[in-house]
Amino acid sequence: MCKKTFFIVLFLQVMAPVAGAQSFYDINTIQTIAITFQQSNWDYMLDTAKAGSDGYIMGSVTINGTAYDSVGVKYKGNSTYNANQVKNPFHIELDTYKEQDYMGYTDVKLSNVAKDPSFVREVLSYELLRQYMDAPQSNYAHVYVNGVLLGLYVNCESIGKKFVYTHFYSKTNSFFKCNPIDGAVPGTTTLPNLVYQGADSASYMKAYEIKSDYGWKDLITLCNTLKNDIGNIESVLDIDRALWMIAFDNVLVNIDSYIGVFAQNYYLYKDNTGRFNCVLWDFNESFGTFNSTGTIMLQNTAAKIQMTHLLHSGDANWPLVQKLLSVPMYKRMYLAHMQTILSENFSNTSYVTKAQAYLPVINAAVQADPNKFFTYAQYQSNLTTDVSAGMTSAPGITNLMNNRYAYLSGLTDFTATRPVISGVMPGDTLPTVNNNIFITAKITNANSNSVFLGYRYTIGDKFTRMLMYDDGVHGDGAAGDGLYGCSVSVKTALIQYYIYAENSSAGIFSPARAEYEFYTVNCKTAGNANDAVMNEIYARGTTADPDWVELYNPTSASINLSGYKIYDAGGQSGSKTKKEIPSGTILQSRGFYVIITEDGSASGFGLSSSGEQLWLEKNNGKLIDSVNFAGHAAAQSYGRNPDGGSWQLLNTITRGTSNGTASRIRNDLAVVKDFVLHQNYPNPFNPATEISFSIPAASLVSLKIFDALGREVSVLLESELHAGNYVRQWNAEGKASGVYFYRLQAGRFTDTKKLVLAR
Repeated sequence: MCKKTFFIVLFLQVMAPVAGAQSFYDINTIQTIAITFQQSNWDYMLDTAKAGSDGYIMGSVTINGTAYDSVGVKYKGNSTYNANQVKNPFHIELDTYKEQDYMGYTDVKLSNVAKDPSFVREVLSYELLRQYMDAPQSNYAHVYVNGVLLGLYVNCESIGKKFVYTHFYSKTNSFFKCNPIDGAVPGTTTLPNLVYQGADSASYMKAYEIKSDYGWKDLITLCNTLKNDIGNIESVLDIDRALWMIAFDNVLVNIDSYIGVFAQNYYLYKDNTGRFNCVLWDFNESFGTFNSTGTIMLQNTAAKIQMTHLLHSGDANWPLVQKLLSVPMYKRMYLAHMQTILSENFSNTSYVTKAQAYLPVINAAVQADPNKFFTYAQYQSNLTTDVSAGMTSAPGITNLMNNRYAYLSGLTDFTATRPVISGVMPGDTLPTVNNNIFITAKITNANSNSVFLGYRYTIGDKFTRMLMYDDGVHGDGAAGDGLYGCSVSVKTALIQYYIYAENSSAGIFSPARAEYEFYTVNCKTAGNANDAVMNEIYARGTTADPDWVELYNPTSASINLSGYKIYDAGGQSGSKTKKEIPSGTILQSRGFYVIITEDGSASGFGLSSSGEQLWLEKNNGKLIDSVNFAGHAAAQSYGRNPDGGSWQLLNTITRGTSNGTASRIRNDLAVVKDFVLHQNYPNPFNPATEISFSIPAASLVSLKIFDALGREVSVLLESELHAGNYVRQWNAEGKASGVYFYRLQAGRFTDTKKLVLAR
C-alpha cells in the first residue's frame, strides 16, 4: 500500500491520502453508468426488494463504455428513497453473481441528491474531509436505466473491504456500519450511539450492521471502555480519528451524523493494532440541511450558525463526545482540530473556490436532469442563498459557513493564546538503524510538562506519545531556552512523527493535520556487507510481467534465505504487506535472487511506480536492509551500482544479473558538472556552521565531513535530490578544534572544501 508524499525542507515528509483509481472518481469527469434490466417492471421489483429482503435484482451495467452482465442492483437509502419517485439511489454490486470489477471496484454507490439544491454538499464535504482522515472518493455520474436518463447522481466510493484494506491494511477484522438496521425514522430508539447496553450482543444488533464474520465482542468492549474505563480508551479506539470526526461534523453542521438525533452515518473498522477507526459516510445533508441534534431543533440558519461547538459534551447518550471531551487533553486536541478545519478552509473561503470549480463540470447536467428535486434556479442560488427543501431548508452554504466561521472564531476557546511550534528537526536526517536520535522543536506558550512527540515506525502502527523536555539533556540546547527535545530509538527503516503542545487553554499540532499527516525521517541500515541486500527494484510491472525486487549476496559464502521477509510501506503489522522467501532457498556467493512481489498469492503486494519504502528482514526478525526507492520509467529500474553499492536509476534493466557495467547507469557526470558547493558560513566557526550548495538537475548526492586525517566524522546527506538550493548545518559540538573538510559527491562529480573549527 503506497501513500503520496510531499517534502518539508529536505528529508521531512508528510503523508497524504491514497489517491486510488482517480479516473473513476475524477471530479472533472462525469461518469456514464447505464443499467439494463430484462424485465419491464424493474422499478416494481426493486421497490419490492427494498421493502422486503433488500436483495439484489440481476441486471447488466455499462460503465463508461465497459459492459458487465450478471450484476446485482438494488435501491439504497433511507430518507432519500421513495417508492413513488423516479430518481432513487442505487447500489450496484458487480460481483454478486460472478467475479468482475471496474478498475478494481466491485461496488458502485449512487446518491440521488434528494436533499441538496446545490448539488455540491456531498462531493465538497468528502473533498474537505480527505484532508484530515481516510474518506471515500466522490464525483458525479449520468445514470440511465433501459436507455432512459434518470438524472445526475453523486458517485461515491463504497466503504467496503477494498476501502478498509487500502486504508487500514487488512479486511477481515471487526467491521460495522453504524446505521439502525430498520432505518432512522422519528421514534427510532435503537441507535448506533456507542452507549453500553450490557454484555449481550442481541442488545446491539438492531443498531449496528455487522460487515465482518465476527466482531460483536469487540464492539461491546469499545462501548464498555467508553463508559467505564476512559483511561484505557486508546487501546480500543483511534481517538485522533474520532476527534477529527466529531470536529468535522460540528464545524460543517453535519447533523445527520453521530452528533445528530440518530447518532449514525459512520463506520467502525478495527485495524491490526486492535483499535477501531471511525470513517464518515453520507454527507447529502451536510452544511446545515438536517435540523435535529437530539437535544435541540435547529429551526433556521441563524440557529445553525450558532450551534455550540461543544454539542453533547454533557450528554450520556453521545458517549463518544461526552467521554472524550471530559478528558482535558482530548478536549484541547478536539479544539485544535476544529481550529485547523476553520483556518484551512473557511478563514480564506478556499471551500468556496473548491465548490465553484464543480459548477462548470455539472451545470449542463443539472439543467438537463429530468428528475431533479429542485429547480435549476434553486441550484444556481443555493451556494449562497437559503432554499426551501421540503419540510426543512437548505442554508446557502456561504451564508452558513462564512457566518459560522465568524461566530466560532470569536469564542473564548478559539481566541485563547495557543502554543507556537517551529523549527521541527531531527538531530540526524539519515540515522542508522539500532542507534538513537534526538528530535527537537522550538515551542513557546506551552506548559513545560505538556509537550509531546507522537512517533511510530510504519504506517500500519499506532503512534506512541512521549514527553519532550527543555532541560538541556535531551538534545535541546540549554535548559529553559524554549527548545524541546527527546530521544527516539531507530528501530526500522523510517520514523514517522508529529508534535503536540498545549497550555491550560489550548493545544496545537505540528503538522496541523496530525495524526493523519506527519513528519518522516528515513533511516539507513548498517552491516549489510555480511548479509543479503536488496540490489535492484522494478515497479512498473504488468500482469504478464509483474513487479520484482532482486536480492544480492555480497559475501564469500552462500546464504540460506529461508524465512527472510520483504515488506513495503504498508507496514509490518498489515496483512498482505510482506513477501516471505520459501524454505530451502539458497543464495550463492555473489549471486542474485529475484522476488516477484505481486503474484496473486496471499503473500504478494504491489510496488508503487512513483516510489516507496521497502525493507528486508532476516528470519529472526532483524532488519538488514532498507531503501526508499525512487520512481522510474518503464525502461528503467532502480538499483545499486556496483552490486551492493550506492542506489541509482538504471537505464538498462538487469534482472537477475550484475548492475555493475558503467554503460548501464545514468551518466551523472553530465548532469552534475555545474553543481556549486558554496563557501560555508561562518568559517572559522564554533560550534556550528552552514554548508550550502546548488543542484541544477536531479541526482544522487552525498555530503560528508572528514577530519584532517581523512576519517569520516559525519554524514549530513545521502539521498537523491531534485534541482534546487540546499543548506545543511553541521554542529561540531564535542569535536576537537582544527581543520575539517566537507565533500559533496554526486555520481562521479566530487568537490571538497576546507573549514576550521576554532574553540
